Amino acid sequence: MEDKAKIVYQDEEVLVVDKKAGVVCTKEDRRSVGTLEDWLLEEFRNNNLPRQGIVHRLDKGTSGLLVIARTAEARKRLMEMFKARKIVKKYVALVEGDLPMEGEVAMPIGRSRYVFGRFAAREDGKVARTCFTLLKKYYLGGKAYSLVEIDLKTGRTHQIRVHFSYLKWPLSGDLVYGGKELMGLKRPFLHSKSLSFKHPVSKKMLSFESELASDLKEVLGKL
Repeated sequence: MEDKAKIVYQDEEVLVVDKKAGVVCTKEDRRSVGTLEDWLLEEFRNNNLPRQGIVHRLDKGTSGLLVIARTAEARKRLMEMFKARKIVKKYVALVEGDLPMEGEVAMPIGRSRYVFGRFAAREDGKVARTCFTLLKKYYLGGKAYSLVEIDLKTGRTHQIRVHFSYLKWPLSGDLVYGGKELMGLKRPFLHSKSLSFKHPVSKKMLSFESELASDLKEVLGKL
């Protein structure tokens, strides 16, 4: 099976991978093929773990870092750490808009009432917090684009995409949530750039960084 991700770190308890864009993380239905879950089964055969140890997900169109459990104990502890927000995840996104130096979006998220499979900012949704810091601004055809680093405080489905779309600053390339194609990019300009957490067994502090995916680098180069 073709590689769906690059291994960044592995030991007996955990695995950290850099997922390619276009790869679905888990087999949500039996029709899904070529998922990260399939690749993990092929590579590591963690047959006894639900979802092959995947404890958090990236959207299909998002590239970057993911941590995966290799034992039941590591899975249990990683899930507890995610719930307690003890795992620091940072992303890089290119947003359509002239953003301030920093900001925070604290708007609950729930399933869209109007479009199946989408999510939306809703007062009756689950608590969601997204913080961002401006890295650089670009201008093209009289339009501003802001490259931001995002500190994800919660982990709701499509959270970053929904929050920025709610602010009328959709992610470049995010055709689902209002973004426009940019330099041929038809996937959200979103990359999981860093992960920091205490090892679930040894308690050693682990930190990982991922280079921006090549298609995203190409867009910035053209801008």
